[in-house]
Amino acid sequence: MTTKAAVDDFVAQRTLALVGASRSGRKFGNAIYRELRTKGYRVLAVHPEVASIEGDPCWPTLAALPEPVGGVVVVLPPAAARKVVQEAAAARIPRLWLQQGSESPEAIETARAAGIEAVAGKCLLMFVEPVGWFHRFHRTLWGWLGKLPK
Repeated sequence: MTTKAAVDDFVAQRTLALVGASRSGRKFGNAIYRELRTKGYRVLAVHPEVASIEGDPCWPTLAALPEPVGGVVVVLPPAAARKVVQEAAAARIPRLWLQQGSESPEAIETARAAGIEAVAGKCLLMFVEPVGWFHRFHRTLWGWLGKLPK
């Protein structure tokens, strides 16, 4: 279960890795990448097949990152997310955000077993301030429905 403390701790990290942006620039991972950068985060893209994302350097694995990161944002199908969780554990990255649609029971359990604080099943853009109007509305709706982390 995702807690508010875990969400707050993750978004407080100012340097993050992101796995799941595409070379085409049209995936939701790219939208998250751009939004985090616009909000002042240092975001290091990870992609095994390309040298750059959005014109910025890209690294093939989490282990290849040139500096420590506070967490990893995963925007991949659930089947691929578990491998990223294993990479994060090997790289000793303490926090993980499994973007809504990327989570699976196996990935969450792998993170917990490795001692990684994992946020799962939530949209990161609902929590990174300042929250845009669409995600602010979505967060308000989730609050009314009792779906926000406590």
